[in-house]
Amino acid sequence: EVQLVESGGGLVQAGGSLRLSCAASGVSFDDYGIGWFRQAPGKEREGVSCIRSSFGSTYYADSVKGRFTISSDNAKNTVYLQMNSLKPEDTAVYYCAALLYLSCGDPLGPDSDYHGNHDYWGQGTQVTVSS
Repeated sequence: EVQLVESGGGLVQAGGSLRLSCAASGVSFDDYGIGWFRQAPGKEREGVSCIRSSFGSTYYADSVKGRFTISSDNAKNTVYLQMNSLKPEDTAVYYCAALLYLSCGDPLGPDSDYHGNHDYWGQGTQVTVSS
């Protein structure tokens, strides 16, 4: 059974940091890219970052570039998103997803691209950034 579990969210002041974790089971990082997405109330879910460790590829949305860093611990099947210099507009539910065809060599597409039969999503973790 494929399972993705996000953790590490919480309440932080603007300028602070959080590290999110995505613990994956039932998928191999040799075969899947891991993406981080977020959704704020009333807004569409958007791609934030992704990593395809087997390709040595990472991607960051312009809105987080220079502030967020994605990494993986393949022995633990866990992907991390280190978030620094957080802003109130970063407030959202953050989701990780294991995506079979995600290379992380190109910008992330719309959310509708990532709900195929071999795409798997976690339940999300809330990040709230206060001003």
